[in-house]
Amino acid sequence: MKQKMSSEFIYQLFALLIAVIVVHAVYVGAIRPSANAQLEREAQLQASGQEFVSDRSLAVVIRDFEQEACFILLIWALAIMGYKGRRTMHERDLLERRLLDIPEGTSVLPEDAREYSRALEALPEAEQDYLLPRTLLTALQRFATTGSIQAVSDTVKENCEVESDRLDSEMSMVRYIAWAIPSIGFIGTVRGIGDALGQAYKAVEGDISGVTASLGVAFNSTFVALVLSIIIMFCLHQLQLSQERLVLDCQRYADKRLLRFLVAH
Repeated sequence: MKQKMSSEFIYQLFALLIAVIVVHAVYVGAIRPSANAQLEREAQLQASGQEFVSDRSLAVVIRDFEQEACFILLIWALAIMGYKGRRTMHERDLLERRLLDIPEGTSVLPEDAREYSRALEALPEAEQDYLLPRTLLTALQRFATTGSIQAVSDTVKENCEVESDRLDSEMSMVRYIAWAIPSIGFIGTVRGIGDALGQAYKAVEGDISGVTASLGVAFNSTFVALVLSIIIMFCLHQLQLSQERLVLDCQRYADKRLLRFLVAH
């Protein structure tokens, strides 16, 4: 378990580093040059007195630093959820396998539990750490110790509840990112409005270009942040739904493939 947490932590650090490098490179190489060129053209047209319609392209909308930070956090959150979603898929694959080969009509006594445990202990170390093998092995060990079917049922239920709580707690970083993105958008809004107020004297003199540009920063940062937070929350809820189904399916698997065969003395 410690090795798993260590590897996951390293993965998250590298995912954040890669997200920063990739997003910043895209911004420096494509988005900001394109947005600045468009804004310069519009400024030249305005200075010459020509009529024009401002085109709020995607590059202009997402060109500021707040939007860049939001995209970095989005990619980081998606990478974290992708890691956990991949593990969930691997755990679901075990539900299609007969980890316990108990023939129909067989009665499993407490002294037989050790024999059936060997199949679970023979699994690769990575698979032994998954919820289903851990639950089945713990249930067999409890049955061998107590000989009580009720104790085994309680063990299965307790294991699944603990796993559900653990999976939920591991989503705390993603939930924090989902909260942080709108907050960063609000920072951009405050910065834009502050810049606009600082240029109010120019608007009084008839030059409103600075005010409109600053208000554009304010509204664009809020718009992008809200859209990205919606995407993260959708993916988060889908992942949590998949994890909850995994826990319930593991409990059903234990009932169908183990508990109904148990016979107490």
